[in-house]
Amino acid sequence: MPETPVRNRVDLSTITPSIALGPLDGRYKGAVETLVNHLSEAALNRDRLAVEVEWFIHLTDNSVLPGTSPLSAEQQQKLRDLVTHFDAESIAELGEIERVTVHDVKAIEYFIKRRLSIVGLDQLSELVHFGCTSEDINNLSYALGIKSAVEEVWLPAAQKLLDDVVELAEATREIPMLSRTHGQPATPTTLGKELAVVAHRLGRQLTRIRGTEYLGKINGATGTYGAHYASVPEADWQQVSRTFVEGLGLTWNPLTTQIESHDWQAELYADVARFNRILHNFCTDVWSYISIGYFAQVPVAGATGSSTMPHKVNPIRFENAEANLEISCSLLDTLGETLITSRWQRDLTDSSSQRNIGVAFGHSLLAISNVQRGLAALDVASDVLAHDLDMNWEVLGEAIQMVMRAEAIAGVEGMDEPYERLKELTRGQRVNQERMQEFVSGLGLSSEAQNRLMRLTPGSYTGIAAELVDHLK
Repeated sequence: MPETPVRNRVDLSTITPSIALGPLDGRYKGAVETLVNHLSEAALNRDRLAVEVEWFIHLTDNSVLPGTSPLSAEQQQKLRDLVTHFDAESIAELGEIERVTVHDVKAIEYFIKRRLSIVGLDQLSELVHFGCTSEDINNLSYALGIKSAVEEVWLPAAQKLLDDVVELAEATREIPMLSRTHGQPATPTTLGKELAVVAHRLGRQLTRIRGTEYLGKINGATGTYGAHYASVPEADWQQVSRTFVEGLGLTWNPLTTQIESHDWQAELYADVARFNRILHNFCTDVWSYISIGYFAQVPVAGATGSSTMPHKVNPIRFENAEANLEISCSLLDTLGETLITSRWQRDLTDSSSQRNIGVAFGHSLLAISNVQRGLAALDVASDVLAHDLDMNWEVLGEAIQMVMRAEAIAGVEGMDEPYERLKELTRGQRVNQERMQEFVSGLGLSSEAQNRLMRLTPGSYTGIAAELVDHLK
């Protein structure tokens, strides 16, 4: 075989500033970059630093160890300044330390110890990381980062999307629409009511997510406080642990192995994934409504729909959202499945897994952004909706046979086999207004019932669909 010709190309991995490998840090960075402040490696290290500093202050505030006493307000502030002033130089220094320690949490400990002289606390250098295993710091740091990411970034974005769907449901509550069950014409509804169903489903998941318990522990190498009681047996270490965890705004987990069991994470990811899947279902429905003309897409000036077909305005926002929701769900499912399992008292599978939490939330956040942008570019094609209804008079068959049943129960003669008679009239065939009204007028209904049915149209046969939207309030 001929040799492949050598191509002289620039090695893109050597370019400065570095080129992102993944789309969340490259093409889509603008939509998800707020998560960097919560779920990046740098954010994790900042939270680790915060946990170590607060543990140091907590131990001294409560004089847990003999020879310690509360720090001055100035000393506490200087320690906390290590966290508030955590910047690019701090990140670089931590990287240098970790290259020596080959241990990320140990690097944090040394980073703090280097600065104790500034605070005048050299004599308490061994209080840094006292009684802690790495997982004591890590579990609390991840909990803080995930909590802030969910509460400050993901939930507000998800709520804004929900608000947009609710607003659209309110605006379209009266617009009649042909339903399709099994893809076939069915009892009419209103566009607003169908949007309200989606909003209600999404809202329930957000309520669950807002109620998430973020658990944490600080109890030593195997969760027994062994080193704590060996070194300071007179302290109430469970109380020290509980008040510290709760002081961070987390829920104390009293029973763990070396690791906090991550069950709360699995619960949260299942709820977020369920939100994603409901949103995915919404995307496929909107995509389908666009394809049959129920929604028109507002063209964006200068944008290209197809590289070869100039007429096209593609529903790319909803397609992009579908893909990103699927990726997010796959990652969330994997995290939920793997994090709740740890061999005996500890293995390190969670260490690598948890570094993908930001990626999982990033793809969900990107999808939410795309759906919002997609919805903003939609116009309701009321004329198409009305025409579709007018072409499907057979959907009134349900109403007519039910009226016949009610008439039969009331003692009106000639109302036998209502279902079968409507089935013969309508099943598998189109029935227009004239034919349907001719059928109704020949049934021998009471005058009130006949008049009611003669006034009924596919567009007015929506029950209380518009009223049901009020449940969103």
